Amino acid sequence: VCPSPSMYQLSTDDFSFPDPSRYHPPGGLVACGGGLEPGRVLTAYQLGIFPWYNPGEEILWWCPDPRFVLYPAELNVSKSMRKILRREEFRITYNQNFAEVLEHCRTTERPGQDGSWLHDELMATLTTLHRAGIAQSVEVWQENRLVGGLYGLRIGRVFCGESMFAHVSNASKAGFITFVQEHAEQFDLIDCQIHSAHLESLGARHISKMEFLQHLPAYQ
Repeated sequence: VCPSPSMYQLSTDDFSFPDPSRYHPPGGLVACGGGLEPGRVLTAYQLGIFPWYNPGEEILWWCPDPRFVLYPAELNVSKSMRKILRREEFRITYNQNFAEVLEHCRTTERPGQDGSWLHDELMATLTTLHRAGIAQSVEVWQENRLVGGLYGLRIGRVFCGESMFAHVSNASKAGFITFVQEHAEQFDLIDCQIHSAHLESLGARHISKMEFLQHLPAYQ
């Protein structure tokens, strides 16, 4: 059941969503319900919408305004991180251990967060999208041990970052920085969805929802 009777209820029969360029609900919660079929999830991301909810509850679909993003040219790398990257303390790979990155993102404990939105059904959908080349991972290694990483979805020239983890200091930051630097010509922006101090320190900032939507294939 949707949290509000006035909220847009998705059909189980088709993958249509309310147009986020014309629909401006408070808080950015645009719809509820539906399912997590790969086609529906891909359609959502192409429209600038993403699922975010607690397992066992109704699926909630969001398109916040403002949107927190990073333009690759605005990436901020501190002096201390530049030293770490020059020393090559970490080895960075791409799409080598997608399933393991997902599992670490699901199980890594985070301050102030109880549990994870990454459950079996969503992980199965992401795995299908990974096989199609849409969901991608970044792995951070130290002495052949996976110590950090992140994953997201490639939607045209936008990379929609979803989650990251680190088991040693600076691991996820090194992976993120390296990924942005090495893919700067492939992406117009990195979607960080909502504010975090960690990503703000790397150069992420807020833009309007309408400005964000203009970068997506569905609105070009």
